[in-house]
Amino acid sequence: MLDNLTLLQKYHTTLETQFVDKLVINPRLNRQLVSFQANKNKPRYRWFRYKEGFSEGLIHYILDVIQPTGHILDPFAGIGTTLFVALERGLSATGIELLPVGYEVMSLHKLLQSVPKSHFLQLISRWQKTTPWKGSSPNNPFLHLKITQGAFSETTQASIDNYRSALLQESPNDQQILQFVLMCILEDVSYTRKDGQYLRWDYRSNRTQGRFPFDKGHILSFDEAIHQKFDETVADLDQATIFDSPITYKDMNLIQGSCLEHLPSLPTGSFDGIITSPPYANRYDYTRTYALELALLNVDEVEIRRLRQAMLSCTVENRAKSDLDTHFSVDIYQQAYHAFSQQKELQLILSYLESQKEAKLLNNAGIPRMIHNYFWEMALVIFDSARILKPNAPFIMVNDNVRYGGVMIPVDLILSSFAQQAGFDVEVIWVLPIGKGNSSQQMGVHGRESVRKCIYIWRRKVS
Repeated sequence: MLDNLTLLQKYHTTLETQFVDKLVINPRLNRQLVSFQANKNKPRYRWFRYKEGFSEGLIHYILDVIQPTGHILDPFAGIGTTLFVALERGLSATGIELLPVGYEVMSLHKLLQSVPKSHFLQLISRWQKTTPWKGSSPNNPFLHLKITQGAFSETTQASIDNYRSALLQESPNDQQILQFVLMCILEDVSYTRKDGQYLRWDYRSNRTQGRFPFDKGHILSFDEAIHQKFDETVADLDQATIFDSPITYKDMNLIQGSCLEHLPSLPTGSFDGIITSPPYANRYDYTRTYALELALLNVDEVEIRRLRQAMLSCTVENRAKSDLDTHFSVDIYQQAYHAFSQQKELQLILSYLESQKEAKLLNNAGIPRMIHNYFWEMALVIFDSARILKPNAPFIMVNDNVRYGGVMIPVDLILSSFAQQAGFDVEVIWVLPIGKGNSSQQMGVHGRESVRKCIYIWRRKVS
């Protein structure tokens, strides 16, 4: 093991030296700007609190720097921050998103562009005044997943079921709008709180608690929450750009599914830039944290397992995807595999993590598999992205480094080495002035060490 660590340090130093002039601390960046925190109180973004992703301020800053024209792609679109800002800047935009939650948010905003503002206001006003859910019969119940059972009190559960039943009396477009409002309050009226890798459960849920029972505090009643959200969305219409700006949502193309399946179908040389933030290799399982919303969107047990496996391999539950060679061309597949298999530091990291697993020193035996699959899938994404980008087009990625088994994994440098082999020039790797602390488990065993947070700017070579 000592030999592995010594070799790891050697190759890490070599990789750092290779990119030392590209790693630039950018004082304009901070964690709030790079994360979704800067969006949370803004019209449109505060309707549904989606905590994974970056802020629109960051995208504006990136676009100011790179000055792209034409058509922008985000292969991990989330709730569409890249797409919305690109449209505001007069660009066309395509987003690929696997999770139905993100796709629903983007689809809703696209729908609202086709609905007269007066109709939206009248719909909300009518539901606020008549509260049709109070007089409906529960014939459209909320179908829980195993991991969401017991998330609501009996009174709240009945109100949700009645609300869903009342929706059926509206037109399909109005059903989508009103269901979206319901989706926005599910966490507020539940015993749950989103907490990174999982849902945290309040002690009143009667679920088994850990060492320290969690008290969520005041939980809104259904009527409190739904009326607050109605008020919030109506008030935001005076500030939001979705109705009164030159944004043309006909220039936004949405693709639901995994970019590992859909990226290879996009035409060669068809995009003028990529701006994205893929899932980090941090074990976060979004099918768990957004389980309530997925259940509302009629995702069942079979589908949630499919979604979990289709995600970029960022959780310990992901298994190797056996069909990747059927999606990508032979050339892309072989080139990506060569870059992946020949990346010396990555292969040593994988070997080290396997030895840690065998010695039972990892807190989860699935970590080596997750890291292997994560980098292999990202290699395919990077190589195929080079194919679909025009010459000189930028590829901007927001990502974090990670640490497992006491070893820092330089995600930024490994992915940048893939990018160079795929046909990109690495222009700069912006480093946030303050990194992210490693997990409490890592600190307890290996000490505190800051994990680098970065934004990579790669440029597709002209020839």
